[in-house]
This record gives sequence, structure tokens and C-alpha cells, in this order.
Amino acid sequence: MTTSKRISKPSMAVLAACTLLGSFSTAEALEAGQTTPQFEVPGASPFALYRPASLKAGAPAPLVFLLHGSSGEGTAMLAGSSLKAAADKHGFIIAAPTGAIPLAQGFAWNVPGVVTAGGTSPGAGDRDDVQYLLSILDLLAKQGLADRSRVYVTGISGGGRMASWMGCVAPTRFAAIAPVVGLRAGTPLKSDPAGPDPDSCQPESSLPVVTFAGDRDTTNPIEGGAAKYWQYSMHAALQRWATLNQCQPSAVTHRISPTVYKELYDGCRDGAVVTAYVTEGGGHTWLANDEVMWTFFAGYARAADGKLLRVGIENLNRSD
Repeated sequence: MTTSKRISKPSMAVLAACTLLGSFSTAEALEAGQTTPQFEVPGASPFALYRPASLKAGAPAPLVFLLHGSSGEGTAMLAGSSLKAAADKHGFIIAAPTGAIPLAQGFAWNVPGVVTAGGTSPGAGDRDDVQYLLSILDLLAKQGLADRSRVYVTGISGGGRMASWMGCVAPTRFAAIAPVVGLRAGTPLKSDPAGPDPDSCQPESSLPVVTFAGDRDTTNPIEGGAAKYWQYSMHAALQRWATLNQCQPSAVTHRISPTVYKELYDGCRDGAVVTAYVTEGGGHTWLANDEVMWTFFAGYARAADGKLLRVGIENLNRSD
């Protein structure tokens, strides 16, 4: 399957202005201040990249994957993202790829066994998006842009489901995940879709999880139901991650503001806490507090052998 047919015209216009990999490296193309070009992984779609101008040349930086929702694409997701301000402040780079499966508008991610927002199941000919994202990680690390020990993934809606899936199948490559209105913990159980199938998500390592959701989300309702790809509740997903991380069995709830409360599973193996920020009255939109997300991310890293490392973990259990 040729991915070039799936690239929108605006993306091709951006791509045409950039030299493709193989001619010269991403690192050479990303001079200070050049923030949103697209680059190509051989055999796959290009991806958009944001690198703050303040970063020193030749110094690998933390990497955050930003995954668009269904019907979106990477370039537009990055262009409208508030996360760039946090990247400027804290010194991390953002990679915004595009999902494999074309919809009537935009693209969806290939989560095996899960129907897309368009109602179709991923086919054998669709690109493996897990390998696609890992190839981008390897590319950026090889070229000295990304620090392998500090790689994180977030995404909205369908991108949140893909971020969750990466946590299930490649946990040692990421130090933490942060799905936004899209937390999952594997596919819905066929015999009882109100719960996640434990066999479909068996990560080999503890994985810190922070998620952001709204109690008025009618697309991915926190109480579950709705589309076939959703079904079980956000709380069921949160509890499953807490079980996988061997956390304490009950969450502690804190009021953060008049409209936001936090659910925290603590006492987890390797300090890999599981937490949710729920906005009362919040709908299906980017409800993440970017500063809170980055503070969570910055508390974790991975050793070369994949072991989860805690960095400033004492800051993660505050009530804010």
C-alpha cells in the first residue's frame, strides 16, 4: 500500500519544501527556529516536528508524540496545539505523525482489533502504526534530536486510544502516556464489552498513566457505551491500568478547582502512578492542562534496559 496517496495536499506542500531523508538528516534540516517542517520515514508517511529554537544544537531533548484524533492529521494537530508553548518553556520536542487509515475526512490510527470512527476494521494491508511510531522514535534518537530515555506519548480521542495501545504493546519505549478523552486499557471484552479484555493489554513493564476527560463527553463518554471502539468506561480503563501497575486498589479523589477533580491510584510498582483529571461539564475536546501533563511526564524516564526510573517523583502526588 502506498502511503503517498494518503497525504493531504497541504501536507505535500510542506513536504515539498523540505529535503527528504536520505539526502540529508533531520538534524541538519532543523535549524534553530525552524519548527514545523515534515520529514519522511522511508516507506511511511511524513510527520510534523516541533523543535523549540532555544534548544542547543546537538543536544538530545525529551520527545513527546502528539497523536491526532480520528478525521485529523499530524500537521494540523501540531499547528493548533497549545503543547508547543510548554515545549518552548520546558525544552522538549514534539512529533506529530498521521494515522494509517484514510477516512472520509482525515485519518484514523490502526489499533488492531478495534473498528475506526468510520466503522471499518483495520485490514491486513494497513500500515502497522506501532512500528511506524517506533521508527520515528528510532530515527529522531539516531540523529541526535531525541533522548531515548525520555519519550512520552499523548493524543486526543482516537489519538488517545492509540497512545493507550502503545502503552499496552511497547511500554519500555515510553516513560509515560497521557491520553486525552481517549484512555483505553485494551480492547472491549467480547463476552462483556463493559470491561476491558485483560488478555489484550499485558504490558511487560509498569507504565505511568495520566489522563484527562470530561463528564459531558458524548463521543467517548466517561461512563462508557457509545461506539463499538469505546464501550467500557474511563474508570474501568483507569482501574485496569492501576491493576497492571499493582497500585493500591482504591483511588483517592482530590478537588483541584471548582470544575476539576483528580482521581489518583498510588502505591504502585516502580512508582508508576495512575491518575485522571476530570473536568465537570467538559466535552470532547483538548481538556489537558499542558503544564500538569509535562510535570507528570518529567517525573519519569527509562533506563537503557527499559527499567522505569523515577525523577522528582515526590511532586507527582500533590493535590494539584
